Amino acid sequence: MALPKSYLTSTKRLPDILEAIQTAQAPKTFSTRFLIALGFKSKGDRLIIGVFKDLGMVDDKGAPINRYYKFLDQTHSGSVLAEGIKEAWADLFAININAHQMEKTEFIGKLRTLSQGSLSDIVMKNHYVTFSALVKNADFTRHQKKPPKVVIPKKDKSRVESTTEIESKIDIPAKAGSKIGGLIYNIQIVLPESRDPVVYDALFRSLKEHLL
Repeated sequence: MALPKSYLTSTKRLPDILEAIQTAQAPKTFSTRFLIALGFKSKGDRLIIGVFKDLGMVDDKGAPINRYYKFLDQTHSGSVLAEGIKEAWADLFAININAHQMEKTEFIGKLRTLSQGSLSDIVMKNHYVTFSALVKNADFTRHQKKPPKVVIPKKDKSRVESTTEIESKIDIPAKAGSKIGGLIYNIQIVLPESRDPVVYDALFRSLKEHLL
């Protein structure tokens, strides 16, 4: 099940924690000691360590990884956070690509289904509180899927000749288009796919011989 294991019990200080992380040098280990150094000493603040692991910001040992360093760039931090949210709650986004816009009731209902009822009401509530708080600090506009470009193949002009050009090459006698038995016969020619002029010369010569 691609759902996060960690959550916050309070998100009041989340914006401050995220801002402090962005303005500080990346630590060797994203740990309790690092958070205390930033001024976040409560047990509730320390829960961000598990959340950052779920978001793919740090590895299992707490060492910052690529997404963490990308998050430090404040010009892209919102998009990076959105990327982490979509990865952490992958099963939720698989059901609804706009899961970040879900209301509380819908979110908890989907979470209950995905967890097969294994999560208590309080845990699901904390998941929603954590999810919604993270979403408020994320930027999902850069993660909207763009429709694929439709590529219209260009015609190969070297293989297609206009009707006028073909008619100018074939001198069809007037009687070929005359009425026979009260009927008018229109001759349609399907040219072979070839760029060799010898092929066309042979075709035109054969047509002349049979139409005369």
